[in-house]
Amino acid sequence: MDLGLKDKSVLVLASSKGLGRATASQFAMEGARVFLSSRDESQLSQTAAAIREETGNPDVTYSVCDITDGDAIKQLVSKAVREQGPMDVLVNNAGGPPAGTFDDMKDVDWQGAFELNLLSFVRAIRETLPYMRQQGGGHILNFASSSIKEPIDNLILSNTFRAGITGLSKSLSQELAADNILINTIGPGRIGTDRVDHLDAVKAEKLNESLAEVKQEAEKQIPAGRYGEPVEFAKTAVFLCSQANTYITGQSLLVDGGMIKAL
Repeated sequence: MDLGLKDKSVLVLASSKGLGRATASQFAMEGARVFLSSRDESQLSQTAAAIREETGNPDVTYSVCDITDGDAIKQLVSKAVREQGPMDVLVNNAGGPPAGTFDDMKDVDWQGAFELNLLSFVRAIRETLPYMRQQGGGHILNFASSSIKEPIDNLILSNTFRAGITGLSKSLSQELAADNILINTIGPGRIGTDRVDHLDAVKAEKLNESLAEVKQEAEKQIPAGRYGEPVEFAKTAVFLCSQANTYITGQSLLVDGGMIKAL
């Protein structure tokens, strides 16, 4: 299937590693012009070079951006458009907030998670929409978590603000359809990333178990019997943002190997 992404302009936030990096790489493999972003310039430079080498696509560039800073997001989107042309695809992504329960969290934790995991998406969409409207359409994809279907223990900040992302996406799908802009939410289950490794380590320490024991127990809850690979998530993300998707909007999809039982 031709996904129709060759020479399309794509901005992927938080893309120096993990699911963002895997998704950016898949876009590059399809021939898109890919713009990476994160806070770590050294990691970004290495990632961009690696993706160019892996995919043979020279059109992989980057810019440092702290997505909790509204002015920085404005500058990022403006730079991406200057260097790549009108934006066809925006992929919103952000690192997860700290683990913990309600009693663990202070106002600063709530405010930080709001700015990182929800307001950053709002700001990036706001800056991107004029360009998509001007060119007659586009795709927006918001990365969330399996918690959008089933809250995860000890992750109250993530449970709260990831749910907000789904409300944002559903509302915008109604408002943007007339502009031919499709917006969806995608959530990973247990995908093998540094974030999941960290959460497993936190759980292991809390339960006084080994990391291997925690992972083994988690895999028992996954019908597929294993953690997913980042590339498996990335391929789904790229399809939703491609020209092969012309009618799916306002949806929340999990890539979780069947782990979540919610309808």
